[in-house]
Amino acid sequence: MTTHAKLVEITPDTYDVIQQIAYATADNMLGRVIYKNSKCYLHPTAAAALQVAITLADQAGYKIKIFDAYRCPDDHKQLWDFLPNPDYVADIHIGSNHSRGIALDVTLVDEHGQDLDMGTHFDAMEEKSHHFHPGHAPAIQRNRLLLLGIMRAAGFMNIKSEWWHYELPDAASYPLLKSSSSL
Repeated sequence: MTTHAKLVEITPDTYDVIQQIAYATADNMLGRVIYKNSKCYLHPTAAAALQVAITLADQAGYKIKIFDAYRCPDDHKQLWDFLPNPDYVADIHIGSNHSRGIALDVTLVDEHGQDLDMGTHFDAMEEKSHHFHPGHAPAIQRNRLLLLGIMRAAGFMNIKSEWWHYELPDAASYPLLKSSSSL
């Protein structure tokens, strides 16, 4: 379906997003820096869908904050080594859709610059992070549904276990990008 397309850099200036690349800091489930830099890249098709999501979020009075996008396989292996659970981290033998450049982890930010309450922190690998977890208050359910609606309307699919993770459909038709030298 697709070729080994060059990834597009996503910046706050070019895409009107907020970036907080979690794995370029110690503020993540591993508690340490994984990425060498905080740059954000996506496959051109995912970047185009992100632009639609940005427009839809803006129409509702929100901004999209990106926690993660392209992840090289070596960096993904560190996540798998920390949490080898395919419910939350893609098996390294299959490859992560982040390593295809077609997945991103996001939330919504309100007009005051505050993240909407989604009930758990990004990369909280637990049942409370699952979409539609019944233990959350209605306000949290609405926030998650708002994010889901924006991202689905833009062409992304969600996964059951992470409210923040979105990816393009037919992910396996996109090649795994072997290293950041592909950028």
